[in-house]
Parts: sequence; C-alpha cells; structure tokens
Amino acid sequence: MLQYLIILLDDTSTSYCHYNNDKTEKRLISLENLKAGILFAMKQNLTIQFVYPSYEIPEEYKQTIETIDHVKIMPICRDAMHCVSTAADVLVFNSCEEFTEENVEISKGKIFVLRTSKQKLLNQNYFLKNVDGIITRLNIIITDIESFTENDFEAYKQWLSEFTSNINMAYLDGKIPQVNLLTDRILLDKMNNCNAGIGNVTLAPNGKFYVCPAFYIEDEEDTIGDLKEGLYIKNQQLYKLEYAPICRKCEAYQCKRCVWLNRKTTLEVNTPSHEQCVVAHLERNASEVLLNELKQAGYFSDKEISAIDYLDPFETIKN
Repeated sequence: MLQYLIILLDDTSTSYCHYNNDKTEKRLISLENLKAGILFAMKQNLTIQFVYPSYEIPEEYKQTIETIDHVKIMPICRDAMHCVSTAADVLVFNSCEEFTEENVEISKGKIFVLRTSKQKLLNQNYFLKNVDGIITRLNIIITDIESFTENDFEAYKQWLSEFTSNINMAYLDGKIPQVNLLTDRILLDKMNNCNAGIGNVTLAPNGKFYVCPAFYIEDEEDTIGDLKEGLYIKNQQLYKLEYAPICRKCEAYQCKRCVWLNRKTTLEVNTPSHEQCVVAHLERNASEVLLNELKQAGYFSDKEISAIDYLDPFETIKN
C-alpha cells in the first residue's frame, strides 16, 4: 500500500540514494504540477517528501509546499552565501569531504544522509569519532556497491568492525546515535527495504510518475503514469517482498534491497546482486557483534541476532 509520494522539485534535485544525478540544467516543476501533486497526495492520504535542488526555489513554491504536511530533503549548503539547508528535515551530504564536524554541528538534530563511494568510505573512519555526540540519525549510502570485489568485502568487514567500536563507545558515553548500517538491524524485527513501487512512488518535474527518482534520472520514458491519468505500475507484484522467495526469508532486515540497483545488476527488480547481498550480510554480522557488546552495557536486552555461516543466501541455495 502506498504511503509516500516523493516529489522532485527540479531536474537537479539532490540524490539521496544509490543513483547519481549528474543533471546540471535546471528544470523546476511547474506550479500547476506541484499543486496537482499535492492534491493527488491528499486524495490518496500520502505523506509527501519534497526533494530540493541546491538553489533557492521561488517564494510562491515555498508557500505552496507549506499547505501540506511534508518532509524536506535538501543538500548541504554549497557555501555560506547560498545556504538552502536550514529548513531541511533530511540533510544530504554528497561526499565524505562535506561531512565535516562544522557542517554537522550547524545542522545538529537533523537526519543526515551521507552518500559516498566505497573507496572514500573505506579510507576514513574518523568522521563518526568527531561527530557521534551530535548525530541523531545517519544513513550511509554507498554509491557503487555493484563494483565491490572480494578484497573490498574484506576491507568493508574491517571498516565495520572499527565503526562498531565507535558506536559502542558512543553508547557507553550516554549518546545513542542511529546509523542505518549497524543499529537498524538491532531495532528491526522484519524487512525494511526501500519499497519503491509499493510503499512510495515519485513525481518528477515533467508531471509524470516513476517507480523512484533513479528511474526518472536514468530514462524519462520509464514512466508509471501521470497526474492526468493516474498510476499504472506494470507487474506491480514483482516489487513486493512476498514475490522474492529468498529475500522474504532473509534476516538482513536493514538491506535497502534497492529495486533500481536490482534491475541494473540482475535485470530483475526483486533480485539483489551478489554484491548487495554480501554487503548487507556483513552489516548484519557486525550488528550482531555490536548488539552483544551493547547488551553488556544494559542496552537491548530483549533483542537477538543469531549467528549465520553464509554471506550470500543465493549461493547457499545454489550449493
């Protein structure tokens, strides 16, 4: 059942997930389409997530947006003179370089999304040590999961081990940061994937609907309806967890199971790649270690993550 409508305010709206948005030509959604999108959400009882570009949108747009409850997803300030992130609910950092102690301190209390390549992430682990006391929620998105190698898996396992120690020390200091890669698996008791095409759809600046922003950025013709004719999602059941026989039994609950990344790597929206599965299970195993450490400090005494002997359930089934 649909719960969210994501509205891209411009072609250059920031990415907050695995896809890259390299568009540089501004195309602001028309005020007519913006109002029609809001009306659609109201009729369907959907929560709206507005995704902003890096520039300031017109005042009339701001007033229209404020006519309905919503969430603002914005990029971090490009510079002190052009800060568009002060009103953000979710603040997107598009590199580790942007994720500085100063930027985090200024935006204290917001939900953070850090988009980074595997290499930049693996080469540094200092940032959480510096800002763990002022982080409420951090989602780390690796933008090139599909390129992971066996050596990368080993390096990521080590990185997660160090990261686990940082979070454990934060809890011992009385700070309780939430980080999607590790704490989500502790808190969840069932799959919590991206749910594009089922729990949420996207309205693009052209007035058409898409499974998610990535589908629009990749191909504007890959539409699932428009504001005039409504939604039409072909073979919608394929986006549902119950139609993914292995994923529905998987215990890596924090896995995004990104449908765009699935289609890109396996040609099936409900089938993750080997790389996505292994990365998710490395995170799951690190969460198990973190949970056992936190239990000793009196946290999460009612939670349990059992040990597993595989990293890719597809390989287990094959064997």
